[in-house]
Amino acid sequence: MRKLFKLFTGIATLAAMSLTSPAHAECGEVSITEMDWASSQIVTEVSKFLMEQGYGCTVEKVPSATTTAVASLAENGKPDIVTELWLNSTGDVYSKMEADGKVERLGDVVSPGGVEGWWIPDYLAESNPELLTIEGIMANPELVGGQFNNCPDGWGCRIVNDNLIKALNLRGAIEIFDHGSGETLGASIAAAFEDKKPWFGYYWAPTAVLGKYPMVQVKIGDINEEAHADNSNADNADPKVSDFPPAPVLTVVNTELTEREPGVTELMSKVTFDVDLLNSLLAWQETENASAQEAAVYFLSNHSDVWSSWVDDTAREKLSALIK
Repeated sequence: MRKLFKLFTGIATLAAMSLTSPAHAECGEVSITEMDWASSQIVTEVSKFLMEQGYGCTVEKVPSATTTAVASLAENGKPDIVTELWLNSTGDVYSKMEADGKVERLGDVVSPGGVEGWWIPDYLAESNPELLTIEGIMANPELVGGQFNNCPDGWGCRIVNDNLIKALNLRGAIEIFDHGSGETLGASIAAAFEDKKPWFGYYWAPTAVLGKYPMVQVKIGDINEEAHADNSNADNADPKVSDFPPAPVLTVVNTELTEREPGVTELMSKVTFDVDLLNSLLAWQETENASAQEAAVYFLSNHSDVWSSWVDDTAREKLSALIK
């Protein structure tokens, strides 16, 4: 893969030097966020390559995070593209910009969105299908090792989980183990899979952990948006049961880009990764100790059926000549 990456980068560089078609020459400078987490960095590298090699853009990556990206958009309308924006982390600032017509959401970059929930390993679900509901687990706590693996203190999911635990009266049926860090939470899943032992607890996607270890989501109950929002409040005096709704994860652009670069806008509106595919890419990246660029190369080389549907005919022809 390292050899493929070097060859691929070299071909791309030569291609960038020879962009001469009028359609490609029309694309100018475009800026895109490079968020500080792995899945977004892969999305950015893939998008950057498609824009540069398919559309002839000059792309600038802007190191960022959710709050800083939203603040920058509010203050100066930059960067042009914010990818993997978790809507539930933006507060009212983004909503106001959208209402004022300063930004536009192009689509869901992660489908069906950011996934949260309570999980058991696939081998446990296969041998004990009654554990696929919270009622089944509470009736048979010994089958999941008698323990719920909770989020660390200070995480938003810890507040939601604690409220759900109270609403379900789960603490009376099972031991609640509060992890001290995300690393120990993920490591507990790896250890369970190594020995095929029971495991039950919270996790989320897109992540390398759910890419490496096949997990099955436990049904907590129906999704109640209002109850879930209330469960995010640590002072909720009357928590109610609700499963975790998918979190909207968006590609957002400033409205100036939609006028200046309609082709790029159309492209970015179609860039959507299934959450299971992102999980597998993250798992590959971690296993191979690869960079985000190398993970992007891996995706582009192995999933042409996905990215080829995002680009226009001219870009598809040019990219197909590069990616074989």
